[in-house]
Amino acid sequence: MAVVEQGIQAGVTGAQPARASTAIVPLTGLPIVGAVLVALVVAIQSNSAWALDFFHVVGGGLWTGVDLFMGFVIGPIMRTLPIPARIELTKRLMPKMLLIMPTLVTMTLAAGFQLARHSGFLLTSYPRHGWVVASMIVVAVMAVTALGLLQPANIAVLFELRKPQPNPAIIGRLMKRFVVAAGITGAMQVATLVIMTRLAS
Repeated sequence: MAVVEQGIQAGVTGAQPARASTAIVPLTGLPIVGAVLVALVVAIQSNSAWALDFFHVVGGGLWTGVDLFMGFVIGPIMRTLPIPARIELTKRLMPKMLLIMPTLVTMTLAAGFQLARHSGFLLTSYPRHGWVVASMIVVAVMAVTALGLLQPANIAVLFELRKPQPNPAIIGRLMKRFVVAAGITGAMQVATLVIMTRLAS
């Protein structure tokens, strides 16, 4: 454990000159997020089947792809990277994820719920209502993991890196939380693919 903390401390020390440029939220991406959310509200308000399908399929597809990539590619890679490399990857990746993930989650859930409501999938009389309930449970777990574990850990790491004296123990714990949470969401996305293909068949 002492060796790990020494490695994190060395990585933090080596990253200090760039800390001032570590952005918490990339402001250049906010107009894009705003435009997507406005278009989503318009789609829900107009009850356009095509627009709702578009937001649900595109949001869900990207959410699934990002979670699988983070859980089964980036997560294992981060576990094997030297501490300084983990910190540099975190500084570049996490600010973008703070915009990408909430937007994709909102797109998928809002459009999906509207589609399910208007298509009668939420009624207990729907023949595959059990699969719908299962999908809601899995999606709820993913949303809580992404927004309740991943995002707070990302924000905490970025704030810690901006401090004059970052705490290596805190950074190490938060990075470990990120890797575990990414693995959970990746596994949940596999379950979602099984459920969604069952509903579509």
